[in-house]
Order: sequence, then C-alpha cells, then structure tokens
Amino acid sequence: MSLTLYYHPLSSYCWKALIALYEHGAAFTPQLVNLGDPDSRGSFLKVWPIGKFPVIRDDARGETVPESSIIIEYLDRHYAGARKQIPGDADGARQCRMLDRYFDLHVHTHMQRIIGERLRPAEKKDPLGLEQAQAAMATGLAHAEKEMAGKTWAMGGDFTMADIAAAPALFYADKITPLASTYSTLTAYLARLMERPSFARTLKEAEPFFQYFPKE
Repeated sequence: MSLTLYYHPLSSYCWKALIALYEHGAAFTPQLVNLGDPDSRGSFLKVWPIGKFPVIRDDARGETVPESSIIIEYLDRHYAGARKQIPGDADGARQCRMLDRYFDLHVHTHMQRIIGERLRPAEKKDPLGLEQAQAAMATGLAHAEKEMAGKTWAMGGDFTMADIAAAPALFYADKITPLASTYSTLTAYLARLMERPSFARTLKEAEPFFQYFPKE
C-alpha cells in the first residue's frame, strides 16, 4: 500500500484523517506514533520534523501530507471513493471548508485546551485560560446549535468534510460537558455521526485507549 498514516487512535485530529480514509475506502498502512517513546518519536520526526500528527506519507506520489484538513483535501483529489467529501461547485466547496474551519477553530481548539488543562500539574494550572476556553467553546456550540437546526448533515443532505470535522469536536466536547443538557440539536447530530460507519469504526478502534482520557 502506498499510503501510510502516522497517527494515534486517541487523537481527535487523527480521527478526521481516519474518517476520511474510511469514507473513501482507501487502503492504507496505520503507523501508531507514541510520542512518549524515544524510538517511535524519533522515527516519526524523520517523516515530519514538526512532530504533530496526523501525517500521511504517499510513497506512490512521493508526497508527505500533514494537517487533518489538508489530508482530507488530498484524499479527495487523489484517492476519492464513490462520493467526495468536498462539493464540486466553488460556492459549495467554500462553504464546506468554512464549516470545517468553524468546528476546528471554534469548538475543537477550545475543547483541546480544556482537556490540556486537566493534564497540567497543579502548580501549572491556568484558571483564567480554562475559563476563557470554556466560554469560547460554549459560544461556538451555541452558534452551531442554531446552524444545524433542520439539517441532517452540516451541509444539508450530504455527509462532507464539515461533518468529519464536527465528529471529533462534538464527541470530546460532550465528554467535557454533556451536550444534552443544553444543545438538543447537536446531541441528535452527534448521535447520527456516531452511527456513521466510518466514525463508528474510528471510535471502536479507539476504545482500548479511552482509559487514558483525562478525567476532571
């Protein structure tokens, strides 16, 4: 197989790459990266010196492709299955990319900051930063709640890159503060996302690692 995915099964951004690969039915070799292991980390840094995953290495095309949204774009262009994840018309593609960025920047980023705060030692806690991240994520979720009203998927009727971005963002946001208490539309949307075979498979593969998810 020409595609190798460097990833970790618990990483929310790696989920985006996995969902896209499964949606397209693209064959790939999964290469789990343990950044805490010197050998694993060292091998990964030879592929991508920045040291952040996911990264896809395409030996057939001689390409190294980092960043989850860029990976989705790359797969859509070179390894598309029956249905592409980005609309073919210019306006639809722009809207889809905007929603991808929305879920990444206004939900996903703040969710990660909140989880990251749980991992900090007591003497390094940042109460103000945590409060800001919680408020920003709530704002992002509230707007998404309104925008998703009456929709099956983020772009309407078709599953796209926007939904791939929403899946990990909402799944982990729900682990921090259950969505059902405030966001009924997003709760139903997350349930549909979790039933999507590509995301259900991703979650199943991550199950052995959920024990490492930081609690309060």
